[in-house]
Amino acid sequence: MTLHGGFSGSEAGTGDTGIKALGAQALADVLTELGEPRFRSTQILGWLYRRSAKGYAEMTDLPARLRSELARHLPLFFPKVVERQVSKDGTRKYLVRLIDGVLVETVGLPVGDRLTVCFSTQAGCAMGCRFCATGFSGFQRNLHPGEMVDQLNIVANDFDRRVTGAVAMGQGEPFANYQATLDALRLMNHAHGPQIGARHLTVSTCGILPAISRFAEEPEQFTLAVSLHSAVQSTRDALMPGVRSHALPRLRDALIGYAAQTGRRPSLEYALADGVNDSDAELDALVAFSRDMLVHVNLIPINPVAESNAVRASASRVATFARKLAAAGIEVSVRAERGADIAAACGQLRQRATSGGACTEQITPSAGHVSQSPGS
Repeated sequence: MTLHGGFSGSEAGTGDTGIKALGAQALADVLTELGEPRFRSTQILGWLYRRSAKGYAEMTDLPARLRSELARHLPLFFPKVVERQVSKDGTRKYLVRLIDGVLVETVGLPVGDRLTVCFSTQAGCAMGCRFCATGFSGFQRNLHPGEMVDQLNIVANDFDRRVTGAVAMGQGEPFANYQATLDALRLMNHAHGPQIGARHLTVSTCGILPAISRFAEEPEQFTLAVSLHSAVQSTRDALMPGVRSHALPRLRDALIGYAAQTGRRPSLEYALADGVNDSDAELDALVAFSRDMLVHVNLIPINPVAESNAVRASASRVATFARKLAAAGIEVSVRAERGADIAAACGQLRQRATSGGACTEQITPSAGHVSQSPGS
């Protein structure tokens, strides 16, 4: 791709995937190379990520020649909702088709006056976690920054409400798509985008150690969550084969370093499966791993996935874990189940339609359901 005889694209593949492949800085660089004033980039960001523009023709405050040139070289595509499902608790799940036909899922989680979006960073996932539907689907491709932000706008437009928080807990491993994920978070936080506070933007990772250290260096106050699921190395290796090379002592050191450098408390996600990671020995290991750390343990009763025979731990075991962690002085919460009846809960996302692509009938949300820890 060449614009004005010299521009060859700030990111690989932008000619195929369009303007949504560019983060805020890359877009500003493109417009500078085009000889445009810097304020043009904020105008375009506002159209893309605040007004959800479907085409350049809508951007009436841009010169016609610029709109024409951008349309030729940086196609603008807003994703299509293939299927929409609504849970009895008010959670909504969307199957979304991207510019190249790839499908991803995203989830809207309303709680009171808040609306959190669980967005995907990849189509599929290569980590292969044994209790995650996405992992069984395999990996297709990384998502671009704008494709992640578009998921928030789909949810906001459907609820006719502003999104107040977002969690990279959908399909994919965010730190395997590090730069695009960071660019997306910055767009979500941008004054001309959704304007979500950095502390309300969370990245959930399987625990890729170099990326945790890199994340600690970022200037924004984004939040970190790490899928732990066992503090026993052999159990964790079996559950999460994609991070077998990341030893638990090194993960613990990385989290201590992250907290010391940022002053922020990372979360440890722990999905409890009956007979797998809910024994007394597993509990003792979790307490030992978490003790004397600035950390929050988020217990998640595991959700059913067709490809896995994992069964959720009993409510009494979950309560025992929570009680003993609290007694050891470790901050702990139990995630309230959201959207399990439409396969929108933690670990259940996959990229395929359930009703031949037709939107499902809307169900009236139940009143008064409060999630202790929103996420999907």
